Amino acid sequence: MGYQSVFRSDLFAGQTIVVTGGGSGIGRCVAHELAALGAHVVITGRKLEKLEKTAAEIIEDGGRVSTQAFDIRDEESVKEAVKTILAQQGAIHGLVNNAGGQFPAPLASISKKGWEAVVANNLTGGFLVAREVYNQWMKKNGGAIVNMLADMWGGMPNMGHSGAARAGMLSFTETAAMEWAASGVRVNAVAPGFVASSGMDQYDPVFQAEIIPKLGGEVAMQRMAEEAEISSAIVWLLSEGAAYVTGDCIKIDGGGSLNKKVFALQPHRNAKPYVGFHRAFKPKAVKE
Repeated sequence: MGYQSVFRSDLFAGQTIVVTGGGSGIGRCVAHELAALGAHVVITGRKLEKLEKTAAEIIEDGGRVSTQAFDIRDEESVKEAVKTILAQQGAIHGLVNNAGGQFPAPLASISKKGWEAVVANNLTGGFLVAREVYNQWMKKNGGAIVNMLADMWGGMPNMGHSGAARAGMLSFTETAAMEWAASGVRVNAVAPGFVASSGMDQYDPVFQAEIIPKLGGEVAMQRMAEEAEISSAIVWLLSEGAAYVTGDCIKIDGGGSLNKKVFALQPHRNAKPYVGFHRAFKPKAVKE
């Protein structure tokens, strides 16, 4: 069984799409779906071993993929990586700015170094990759960019560094959409809520034991998202079906951003998930 996408199998035939942070978590899922839809996917990240493992999965499933290891926070590395991708593939039709990361901590305890590291991961790095893809290819040829945000609406307690960076990425998305439209480039974003992704395994044991199991109950749909439910929105934004959509952000949070804590949520099991990713696995803290 391959990826069970809701989109037609040749949707991205002949296209090259770059997915940063494509070796794990949501990025890995997105890479699998895009490859299943005919794209040549270039997955990037800092650790080549992780990228090669995901690439092997995609090849085993019959997809086309290549890897590029570099640090999105390093300007010269980004320039060279984009140059190399274009030399190898000849084009970059789409970019999924997925790479990022953070650690839970209250604002008062975040050091300057920790703050800057998270902002670099979730804002500066995405800007650098998008800028280089635009300057080196999309400015003359057009394309589509999808940036990764988060449910930062109304603040992100215990994740304030990430919330600030994601809010900045929203503004960048809107500005780039306006400035780059004349080149035929669409720039959009997605803002996932709580996703049952392997990235949760990177948090400290206390957070995994005490916080993660409660997250699904904080949203109207009473569950966490599947990785495939984030990927399908990204795929649509990259597709020709979203040709008149730019500067927008799709919230994929099960209604979590609407919960004002005034009225009690009604427990239920009626929001059935879309489980399209055939190689998905739940983080340890999430019960099956």
